[in-house]
Amino acid sequence: MQRFDRRLLLHFDWLLLVTLLVVIGMSLMNLYSASYIGYPGMAPYIKQIYYYLAGFCLMLGLISVDYRFLLRVNYPIYGTIIVLLIVAIIFGRTTSGAQRWINLGFIKLQPSELSKLSMVITLASYYYRKDTGKGFGLGDLLVPGLLLGLPFVLICKQPDLGTALMLCFVFASMTMFVKLRLSAVIVILTLAVFLTPLVWKYGLKPYQRQRVETLFAPENDPLGAGYHIMQSKIAVGSGRVFGKGYLAGTQVHLDFLPERHTDFAFSVLAEEWGFVGTTVFLSGYFFLIYLGLKVARAARDKFGVLLAFGITSLLFWQAFVNLAMVLGLLPVVGMPLPLFSYGGSSLLTNLAGIGILFSIRMRRFSLGTRE
Repeated sequence: MQRFDRRLLLHFDWLLLVTLLVVIGMSLMNLYSASYIGYPGMAPYIKQIYYYLAGFCLMLGLISVDYRFLLRVNYPIYGTIIVLLIVAIIFGRTTSGAQRWINLGFIKLQPSELSKLSMVITLASYYYRKDTGKGFGLGDLLVPGLLLGLPFVLICKQPDLGTALMLCFVFASMTMFVKLRLSAVIVILTLAVFLTPLVWKYGLKPYQRQRVETLFAPENDPLGAGYHIMQSKIAVGSGRVFGKGYLAGTQVHLDFLPERHTDFAFSVLAEEWGFVGTTVFLSGYFFLIYLGLKVARAARDKFGVLLAFGITSLLFWQAFVNLAMVLGLLPVVGMPLPLFSYGGSSLLTNLAGIGILFSIRMRRFSLGTRE
């Protein structure tokens, strides 16, 4: 086994750690307000503390390993995730009409969450090995397209359209980052325009089309399909400038706001802390994403660059979709706010990604030319 190089500690990103701890601290305060009453058994905020502790142990393990090890195990990781997705479909636990979870006793594992980080690692490995130098054409995208397509189909089968689309966002971001030929971009955009009506009519289930329609007129069904969006917008708007005060949110504590500890956790923050509080939180949150891009820029090789960029883009797109959903700008798709919303699989996946960022940052000093 390779000995731990003490020089790594000199290159540890303390600013990234402090920013992460600030986000986590705000998350736990918010989760306590959202879940300290009204939940039988162990409260979600207590469970989340255990998930954070497990996540930090996972981070430490990944920090101690050279991130280039992932080049040798990327396909076994990908294959394991595919098997878990199949197991979830066949034997998984069904909740609210979705069969996404595998009950392991101590945690209800959601393989679709793990697939997000797996997709980043797989694409980073593939694009690292296949460097065209002139940009990728349509033919070059056949293999990565298949690598995307298999988990995409399995996740849609659960069904979990939000996570499936997140894989597409990560794929698009990383593919554009490694350079896509203009001709390929034109063809893809043209196909998207022509296929969108077909996907709308034949690809989406009725309840999924209803969610999109509800986005534009939630007041048409205020007690049904439009309830989530309307209550969330009321909570966000009622916070005004300084908020109603910690533990004083009426939408939360009078039980109007649904999924307040998971998908709509940001609505709780906005109601209790207002515009000022949410601005402080978002400043810290997106500073974390900025630090992730700095890690990508300083990485010593192309694989590190791709890996750091992919992880950062994953954090960004999850946050973007969740915030837009909470504010009524996108349909409700069940997307947690990473590192902030309650959820074991999501939290462990995102902390594992940040652990890889630490590993890349700490090993940028290594000898050798930048690839």
